[in-house]
Amino acid sequence: MGLKHGKYAYVRISEGRYVKVRLLKNRAEDLPERYLVVGPVVKKPPINATILDISELPTNVAERIINQYYEVLVK
Repeated sequence: MGLKHGKYAYVRISEGRYVKVRLLKNRAEDLPERYLVVGPVVKKPPINATILDISELPTNVAERIINQYYEVLVK
């Protein structure tokens, strides 16, 4: 899956663990609905990927990403 001009980013969940998220541009950055988990956990994101740290995101956004990540794991 490509990065498609800023539509996707990788969120660092922990050291050496990243999850791919879709960024919806028509929503505010502090809304949890802006971030949708679309990929599995990877150890090494692409070189040109935008990396977001989960600790730098608002708490409600971080909680939603973690919840979506576990939902993807269960499926």
